[in-house]
Amino acid sequence: MDFLNLIQWPAMVVTVVASWLVASTNEGKRNAGFWVFLLSNVMWVVWGYHSGAPALITLQACLMAMNVRGALKSRADAKKTG
Repeated sequence: MDFLNLIQWPAMVVTVVASWLVASTNEGKRNAGFWVFLLSNVMWVVWGYHSGAPALITLQACLMAMNVRGALKSRADAKKTG
């Protein structure tokens, strides 16, 4: 197996870790979760491109936009309460 075919497994783990972080009541962990999600989005795009999965790439682009929005909103909320 080549490296790009194996990237799906670390991408899955990173996605699960991001989900756990975003669900945290701790603001710092929640904010970090959005950035970890962005890393997973990039990993999935790389794997999707390698595997010829345009629907997955499109999904990840949409999720990236939502994760950027979430990260910016989380940062703004932290400034309001901090």
